[in-house]
Amino acid sequence: MNRKIYILNFLENLTKNNSKEWMDANKSSYNKAKNYWLEEVSLILERLSKHDKHFEQFEPKNVIMRINNNRMFHPDLPIYKDHFAFSPMTKNDGYARIFFSFGPFESFLGGGLWHPQKDVLDEVRATIHYEGSELHDAINSKDFIDFFGGLSEDNQKLKNVPRGYDKSHKYAELLKYKNITASTIPNKETLINNDLADIIEEAYLKLQPMNAFFHKALFE
Repeated sequence: MNRKIYILNFLENLTKNNSKEWMDANKSSYNKAKNYWLEEVSLILERLSKHDKHFEQFEPKNVIMRINNNRMFHPDLPIYKDHFAFSPMTKNDGYARIFFSFGPFESFLGGGLWHPQKDVLDEVRATIHYEGSELHDAINSKDFIDFFGGLSEDNQKLKNVPRGYDKSHKYAELLKYKNITASTIPNKETLINNDLADIIEEAYLKLQPMNAFFHKALFE
Protein backbone atom coordinates (compact mmCIF):
# COMPACT_ATOMS: atom_id res chain seq x y z
CA MET A 1 0.00 0.00 0.00
CA ASN A 2 1.43 3.39 -0.93
CA ARG A 3 1.81 5.96 1.78
CA LYS A 4 -0.88 8.32 0.47
CA ILE A 5 -3.51 5.56 0.53
CA TYR A 6 -2.37 4.53 4.02
CA ILE A 7 -2.76 8.13 5.23
CA LEU A 8 -6.24 8.44 3.73
CA ASN A 9 -7.39 5.10 5.13
CA PHE A 10 -6.16 6.04 8.58
CA LEU A 11 -7.87 9.43 8.47
CA GLU A 12 -11.13 7.88 7.29
CA ASN A 13 -11.05 5.40 10.17
CA LEU A 14 -10.19 8.18 12.60
CA THR A 15 -13.14 10.25 11.41
CA LYS A 16 -15.50 7.30 11.86
CA ASN A 17 -14.12 6.61 15.36
CA ASN A 18 -13.33 10.12 16.51
CA SER A 19 -12.42 9.60 20.15
CA LYS A 20 -9.38 9.64 22.37
CA GLU A 21 -9.99 6.01 23.25
CA TRP A 22 -9.79 4.97 19.61
CA MET A 23 -6.73 7.11 18.99
CA ASP A 24 -4.95 5.65 22.03
CA ALA A 25 -5.71 2.14 20.82
CA ASN A 26 -4.42 2.97 17.32
CA LYS A 27 -1.42 5.09 18.25
CA SER A 28 0.99 3.02 16.18
CA SER A 29 -1.21 3.47 13.08
CA TYR A 30 -1.34 7.21 13.71
CA ASN A 31 2.44 7.41 14.06
CA LYS A 32 2.89 5.48 10.82
CA ALA A 33 0.46 7.76 8.96
CA LYS A 34 2.13 10.85 10.44
CA ASN A 35 5.58 9.64 9.41
CA TYR A 36 4.32 9.01 5.88
CA TRP A 37 2.92 12.55 5.86
CA LEU A 38 6.27 13.93 7.03
CA GLU A 39 7.95 12.10 4.14
CA GLU A 40 5.53 13.68 1.66
CA VAL A 41 6.03 17.13 3.18
CA SER A 42 9.80 16.71 3.01
CA LEU A 43 9.59 16.04 -0.73
CA ILE A 44 7.27 19.02 -1.21
CA LEU A 45 9.59 21.38 0.67
CA GLU A 46 12.57 20.11 -1.32
CA ARG A 47 10.72 20.81 -4.56
CA LEU A 48 9.54 24.27 -3.51
CA SER A 49 13.03 25.20 -2.35
CA LYS A 50 14.14 25.03 -5.97
CA HIS A 51 11.94 28.05 -6.63
CA ASP A 52 12.26 29.97 -3.36
CA LYS A 53 14.96 29.74 -0.69
CA HIS A 54 12.27 30.72 1.83
CA PHE A 55 11.34 27.04 2.06
CA GLU A 56 14.86 25.93 2.98
CA GLN A 57 14.42 27.18 6.56
CA PHE A 58 11.68 24.69 7.40
CA GLU A 59 11.81 21.21 8.84
CA PRO A 60 8.79 19.06 7.93
CA LYS A 61 7.88 18.53 11.58
CA ASN A 62 7.61 22.31 12.07
CA VAL A 63 5.15 23.01 9.25
CA ILE A 64 2.59 20.25 9.69
CA MET A 65 -0.61 21.14 11.52
CA ARG A 66 -1.80 19.48 14.71
CA ILE A 67 -4.30 16.67 14.27
CA ASN A 68 -6.27 17.90 17.28
CA ASN A 69 -9.00 20.46 16.75
CA ASN A 70 -8.89 23.59 18.90
CA ARG A 71 -12.10 23.17 20.86
CA MET A 72 -11.63 26.04 23.30
CA PHE A 73 -13.89 28.33 21.29
CA HIS A 74 -15.59 25.59 19.26
CA PRO A 75 -16.48 22.81 21.69
CA ASP A 76 -18.84 21.28 19.12
CA LEU A 77 -15.94 20.28 16.88
CA PRO A 78 -14.79 16.67 16.91
CA ILE A 79 -11.64 15.95 18.88
CA TYR A 80 -9.57 15.21 15.78
CA LYS A 81 -9.45 16.69 12.29
CA ASP A 82 -10.27 14.60 9.23
CA HIS A 83 -7.16 15.69 7.35
CA PHE A 84 -3.44 16.30 7.57
CA ALA A 85 -2.21 19.76 6.58
CA PHE A 86 0.91 21.82 6.23
CA SER A 87 1.67 25.52 5.97
CA PRO A 88 5.32 26.57 5.50
CA MET A 89 4.94 30.03 6.97
CA THR A 90 6.55 32.06 9.74
CA LYS A 91 4.69 34.48 12.00
CA ASN A 92 6.38 37.38 10.19
CA ASP A 93 5.48 36.35 6.64
CA GLY A 94 2.12 38.09 6.50
CA TYR A 95 0.78 35.86 3.73
CA ALA A 96 0.79 32.15 2.88
CA ARG A 97 2.87 31.18 -0.12
CA ILE A 98 1.11 27.81 -0.11
CA PHE A 99 -1.27 25.81 2.08
CA PHE A 100 -2.30 22.21 1.57
CA SER A 101 -4.62 19.87 3.44
CA PHE A 102 -4.97 16.21 2.52
CA GLY A 103 -7.92 14.12 3.56
CA PRO A 104 -10.21 11.28 2.47
CA PHE A 105 -13.31 13.45 2.16
CA GLU A 106 -11.90 16.72 0.87
CA SER A 107 -8.47 18.19 0.25
CA PHE A 108 -7.65 21.86 -0.12
CA LEU A 109 -4.86 23.71 -1.90
CA GLY A 110 -4.31 27.45 -1.96
CA GLY A 111 -2.51 30.50 -0.65
CA GLY A 112 -2.56 34.26 -0.30
CA LEU A 113 -3.54 36.81 2.29
CA TRP A 114 -5.74 35.20 4.97
CA HIS A 115 -6.93 36.97 8.16
CA PRO A 116 -4.04 39.46 8.04
CA GLN A 117 -3.08 41.74 10.90
CA LYS A 118 -4.28 45.31 10.48
CA ASP A 119 -0.83 46.67 9.63
CA VAL A 120 -0.36 44.00 6.98
CA LEU A 121 -3.75 44.72 5.40
CA ASP A 122 -3.01 48.45 5.48
CA GLU A 123 0.25 47.93 3.59
CA VAL A 124 -1.40 45.72 0.98
CA ARG A 125 -4.23 48.20 0.43
CA ALA A 126 -1.77 51.07 0.11
CA THR A 127 0.10 49.12 -2.55
CA ILE A 128 -3.16 48.33 -4.36
CA HIS A 129 -3.88 52.06 -4.33
CA TYR A 130 -0.64 52.92 -6.10
CA GLU A 131 0.20 49.74 -8.01
CA GLY A 132 -3.02 47.78 -8.19
CA SER A 133 -2.49 46.85 -11.82
CA GLU A 134 0.12 44.30 -10.78
CA LEU A 135 -2.34 42.45 -8.55
CA HIS A 136 -5.14 42.85 -11.07
CA ASP A 137 -3.02 41.34 -13.84
CA ALA A 138 -1.86 38.47 -11.61
CA ILE A 139 -5.36 37.35 -10.60
CA ASN A 140 -6.79 37.79 -14.09
CA SER A 141 -4.14 35.85 -15.95
CA LYS A 142 -5.31 32.81 -17.90
CA ASP A 143 -3.09 30.45 -15.87
CA PHE A 144 -4.48 31.73 -12.58
CA ILE A 145 -8.12 31.58 -13.65
CA ASP A 146 -7.77 28.17 -15.33
CA PHE A 147 -6.25 26.70 -12.17
CA PHE A 148 -8.14 28.49 -9.38
CA GLY A 149 -11.17 30.00 -11.11
CA GLY A 150 -10.18 33.45 -9.85
CA LEU A 151 -10.03 34.77 -6.30
CA SER A 152 -11.79 32.87 -3.55
CA GLU A 153 -14.91 34.40 -2.06
CA ASP A 154 -14.20 36.68 0.90
CA ASN A 155 -17.04 36.72 3.41
CA GLN A 156 -15.36 39.66 5.17
CA LYS A 157 -15.23 41.83 2.06
CA LEU A 158 -16.39 45.39 2.71
CA LYS A 159 -19.48 46.81 1.04
CA ASN A 160 -17.72 50.11 0.50
CA VAL A 161 -14.10 51.09 -0.05
CA PRO A 162 -12.10 51.50 3.16
CA ARG A 163 -12.01 54.92 4.78
CA GLY A 164 -9.45 57.17 3.14
CA TYR A 165 -9.80 55.70 -0.35
CA ASP A 166 -11.74 57.10 -3.29
CA LYS A 167 -14.81 55.01 -4.12
CA SER A 168 -14.13 55.68 -7.80
CA HIS A 169 -10.63 54.18 -7.57
CA LYS A 170 -9.87 51.94 -10.54
CA TYR A 171 -9.30 48.99 -8.21
CA ALA A 172 -11.97 49.83 -5.66
CA GLU A 173 -13.20 46.23 -5.61
CA LEU A 174 -9.75 44.93 -4.66
CA LEU A 175 -9.49 47.54 -1.91
CA LYS A 176 -12.63 46.10 -0.31
CA TYR A 177 -11.07 42.68 0.26
CA LYS A 178 -9.83 41.65 3.69
CA ASN A 179 -8.76 38.19 2.53
CA ILE A 180 -7.18 37.92 -0.89
CA THR A 181 -6.75 34.22 -1.53
CA ALA A 182 -7.03 31.61 -4.22
CA SER A 183 -7.85 27.97 -3.66
CA THR A 184 -8.90 24.76 -5.32
CA ILE A 185 -10.18 21.38 -4.15
CA PRO A 186 -8.02 18.75 -5.84
CA ASN A 187 -9.59 15.54 -7.05
CA LYS A 188 -8.85 12.61 -4.70
CA GLU A 189 -7.79 10.31 -7.52
CA THR A 190 -5.47 12.96 -8.89
CA LEU A 191 -3.75 13.26 -5.51
CA ILE A 192 -3.38 9.50 -5.17
CA ASN A 193 -2.16 8.83 -8.70
CA ASN A 194 0.34 11.69 -8.98
CA ASP A 195 3.27 12.97 -6.95
CA LEU A 196 2.07 15.49 -4.39
CA ALA A 197 5.24 17.50 -4.97
CA ASP A 198 4.26 17.92 -8.64
CA ILE A 199 0.76 19.08 -7.74
CA ILE A 200 1.89 21.50 -5.03
CA GLU A 201 4.64 22.88 -7.24
CA GLU A 202 2.15 23.64 -10.01
CA ALA A 203 -0.17 25.44 -7.59
CA TYR A 204 2.72 27.39 -6.08
CA LEU A 205 3.83 28.62 -9.50
CA LYS A 206 0.29 29.67 -10.39
CA LEU A 207 0.08 31.61 -7.10
CA GLN A 208 3.49 33.18 -7.47
CA PRO A 209 2.49 36.39 -9.35
CA MET A 210 -0.17 37.18 -6.73
CA ASN A 211 2.15 36.33 -3.87
CA ALA A 212 4.93 38.40 -5.43
CA PHE A 213 2.61 41.39 -5.11
CA PHE A 214 2.11 40.69 -1.39
CA HIS A 215 5.85 40.33 -0.90
CA LYS A 216 6.44 43.65 -2.63
CA ALA A 217 3.79 45.33 -0.49
CA LEU A 218 5.16 43.99 2.78
CA PHE A 219 8.91 43.69 2.31
CA GLU A 220 10.12 45.96 -0.50
